[in-house]
Amino acid sequence: MAIIDVQVHAYEENHEGRPWARKMTGPPHVTGDEMVAAMDAVGVDGAIFVSPFTLYRFDASYAVEVQARHPGRFALVKPVDPNDPAVEEVIADWAATPGAVGIRLMMNEIPGEDPDDPNLNRVLAAAARHAMVANILTWHRIDQSIGLIKRNPNTLMVIDHLGIFQPVVPPVPDEPWADLPRVLEMARFDNVRMKISGACVLSKEPYPYADIWDPVLQIIDAYGVDRCMWGTDWTRAVKFLTYQQGVDAFRDNPRFSASDKAALMGGTTEKVYGWAPQRP
Repeated sequence: MAIIDVQVHAYEENHEGRPWARKMTGPPHVTGDEMVAAMDAVGVDGAIFVSPFTLYRFDASYAVEVQARHPGRFALVKPVDPNDPAVEEVIADWAATPGAVGIRLMMNEIPGEDPDDPNLNRVLAAAARHAMVANILTWHRIDQSIGLIKRNPNTLMVIDHLGIFQPVVPPVPDEPWADLPRVLEMARFDNVRMKISGACVLSKEPYPYADIWDPVLQIIDAYGVDRCMWGTDWTRAVKFLTYQQGVDAFRDNPRFSASDKAALMGGTTEKVYGWAPQRP
């Protein structure tokens, strides 16, 4: 099977030519070449490269450069600004960019929690028109996100990181799965898919993270493995685990059948994003 990480970030060292918006937890740089080397070392064939909002905001130019250098290894997702008057044109231009497969809404960075917000809804409508998958970070915004999902049934939406708030640095929250019942509610919408990404950072135990699998499997059971996609959210998870551990925790997990692993760790991602990796 092709193994596809549904969310990785790569970035240059901070410099004047492409300055960081703010500091990000992790190494001073994880370039595209370094990300490919990390993937090769653990047998990951490709990844959805999500341009890191923390560093570059709505500028995905570095992601585009990396994809051009490694076209068979990365497909691209770009954060968009719903309050940009030209956001529909931005999405149209992005859809014509080589390797582009989706856009991203950082709900927790957007003022207001109204699901009728016309700017958010025009972003989601534009994503549907241009066959872009809408990736949504729903942390602390599940009610608003459910409203948007209802209003945009023709837009394919992917919920980032299990819909569960995940820390950037230890410790893990006291009740990391408090929002699980609300996340399970979203499974009833046919246009929703789920990233099972960053899950290992919610564990209070060492590798192989025995305490996360019951809630993770509840999510997979609710959505179905054909709607769920594994990912590491590398490099955000770097303070909790190695890239190898993020892969092996799923690849070597006896609670998943071989067919479930094939879907979760690549097959579903290929179908959702309409993209498959091609290694040199």
